[in-house]
Amino acid sequence: MAEIKIAGIMRAGVFSPNRIGSDAAIFNIVAEQLRKRGCEVNLYSEEQFIAGAVSERIILNMCREQRSVALLQKLEDEGALVINSGYGIENCGRERLTRILLGSGVPYPESIIVNSDEAVRDALNRARMTQCWIKRADYQSLHKEDVSYVRQADEAQEVLQEYFLRGIKRAVINRHLEGELLKFYGVQDTPFFYWFFPFERKDVRPDAEPRPDQPQVDKARLMQICRAAADVLDVKIYGGDCIVAPNGDIKIIDFDDFPSFAPCRNEAAPYIAKCVMAAIKKHNQKS
Repeated sequence: MAEIKIAGIMRAGVFSPNRIGSDAAIFNIVAEQLRKRGCEVNLYSEEQFIAGAVSERIILNMCREQRSVALLQKLEDEGALVINSGYGIENCGRERLTRILLGSGVPYPESIIVNSDEAVRDALNRARMTQCWIKRADYQSLHKEDVSYVRQADEAQEVLQEYFLRGIKRAVINRHLEGELLKFYGVQDTPFFYWFFPFERKDVRPDAEPRPDQPQVDKARLMQICRAAADVLDVKIYGGDCIVAPNGDIKIIDFDDFPSFAPCRNEAAPYIAKCVMAAIKKHNQKS
């Protein structure tokens, strides 16, 4: 019988818009990597977890449901090892994410956090924030309408009104940044870090020559920023988006706990398993 028993909790489908297969794929590959290392890994749905089906004290999870996250935090407080931490998952909600990253000095767009029934025209005009992105403040996007680009304050007010009518109470408004979108994936406490320009669909590897139309990326600076964000958010397995300005300036615009690693899941999975095993060893030494 395996000495290390791990509960693997899959992400509920509603929190995997257009990514149900990809989320399941990375999780299953990681589970197999852990089994190869002698662990017993039992998989559960978020619904089973909430219903009390999980007894293991080591929990690897992709949870997003509020009740699941609260239960993860409770188990963590009681001494269970939880990866990603329930507190880290909560920190990736956009309002908390915005406050933490701005408060920690991690490069992030100028932002305003508002109630969806609030008048924002004057505040946006004062900040000269005419072009901006409006995002629901609680979760990462569940629907395409949860992130909206607007070009003027009146349009922003209309989007907020739509949020209010949809029952979304809070929103984060980010200043629009000029530059190119860059996606990244990382695993804390390991060398793994992967990034690429999604609209080019060309992986950026250490030996790749940058094309003339791509902004220059300081790879060391990019890794430093993303790993600093993971540290302050308390997330070990992560991914997200940055904007790289024409002058090379880098800012994080989105950060996800345990993404699908779709373009690099086979490369990432062994490192995720190593991260989990290292965390188990450290946890056991403390116990």
